[in-house]
Amino acid sequence: MALNNLQYESIIRGYERTRDLNRKLLEERREYVYDRIPSYQELEASVSSVALAQARSLLEGNDAAIAQLRSSLAKISIHKKDLLREAGLPEDYLEPIYTCPECEDTGYVLSPDGHREKCRCFRRQELALLYEQSNLQEMVSKENFSTLSYEYYHGEDLTRFQNAVRISQKFAENFGNDYNNLFFYGTVGTGKSFLSGCIAQELLKQGHSVIYFSSSGLFEALARYSFDTKSKETLYNFYKDLYNCDLIIIDDLGTEVTNSFVTSQLFACLNERHLRRRACIISTNLSLEELRDRYSDRIFSRITSNYTLCKLTGPDIRMHKKRTANSLNI
Repeated sequence: MALNNLQYESIIRGYERTRDLNRKLLEERREYVYDRIPSYQELEASVSSVALAQARSLLEGNDAAIAQLRSSLAKISIHKKDLLREAGLPEDYLEPIYTCPECEDTGYVLSPDGHREKCRCFRRQELALLYEQSNLQEMVSKENFSTLSYEYYHGEDLTRFQNAVRISQKFAENFGNDYNNLFFYGTVGTGKSFLSGCIAQELLKQGHSVIYFSSSGLFEALARYSFDTKSKETLYNFYKDLYNCDLIIIDDLGTEVTNSFVTSQLFACLNERHLRRRACIISTNLSLEELRDRYSDRIFSRITSNYTLCKLTGPDIRMHKKRTANSLNI
């Protein structure tokens, strides 16, 4: 599921625009400082003359020239910071400006083994482009903790929903520190997908990569790429995203046509993400008994052992809202 050339070039142009804007902002700051603090500009101009003098001294046999240069430059740097601070400006006011300090607005960083790889900010943009069709952005705009309501739940249904909300909020709050997975199950229209959307919005705001798939959409895509001999690279990148993104949401498990291919792909996804300690949220209308009967024992064991199970029950809220809307339009 790699970017096409137009998508890649669009992201790269975005980085170029960001660098241009930040350079322009830095130049505006520099002009402001020069106008307000003339001695600051004089100090900056003195750096080259000090360096030149020490270079001459070094050529003349002064072995201490390098140490003297470092000492002189350190004093100039301290003096410059003092001038900025006295003018009511931050000490780093004229430091290079980066929207993403990790990659310095290039989109790429060096991995621990020295290889050039995409920065997290690049991956967020890439995933946003690749998975527009999943309607994740539209989903989280409507389904988030700020729009959460308990008015449709009563008794035991309310208790279960409140417990699921607490678990969801804790999951989002501790996401960067704790490895956890969630399994929402129960009757139709009781808030399972809604809570997945709430969590997705919180993690997107934190800068995490989130991929959302309906269960049928996920396995249709996997089948399409797997059985197309021309899509080997696309399949490789699809798996790479599937296994490595910070969070994957699989919605409505059980709505797909289940067969040996689906079962093996589902287990591979759950197993690989567990080994890599990458979180997963699954929602389904299946009961635990139906889950066990429909999928392999390995999948049932993986979910019941490694996921926090949240059962939701109650009326179908979507149908209730639809009936209410229809009655208002009469």
